[in-house]
This record gives sequence, C-alpha cells and structure tokens, in this order.
Amino acid sequence: MRIATRAGRPAYYTISQTASMLGVSEPRIHRAIRLGTLRAERRNGRLVIPAPALIKLLGHPTVGGAG
Repeated sequence: MRIATRAGRPAYYTISQTASMLGVSEPRIHRAIRLGTLRAERRNGRLVIPAPALIKLLGHPTVGGAG
C-alpha cells in the first residue's frame, strides 16, 4: 500500500514497511502503537502509519536521501 503525496513520497506506510524501515519486528510496531509512542490510523480497513508520525518518531524535521 503506497499513497503518494505531492512530493512523490508515501503519505502512509504499512506496519510491515514501518518495521522494515526501523529495523524492528512488526509486533514491536504494534506495541508502540498500543503504548501511544507511534500514531496509527485505519485506512480502508488497514492499520497504517502516517508519514508525519514516522518522521516525528525519528526526530527529523524533513525526510532526505535519494529516492
């Protein structure tokens, strides 16, 4: 699932994508959501992580790097 923003970056990430990017397990992502450490939303029946919530978790004001 990839919903692109105007800049071409995803607006939302799946649990699996988020876990892969952070180098942790999917259960750890679910735990962070339950604890309120990571914000998640339901989109089309799926739990997804909004890109701004992931950026906030990482503590970076912008997302950089090559595409």
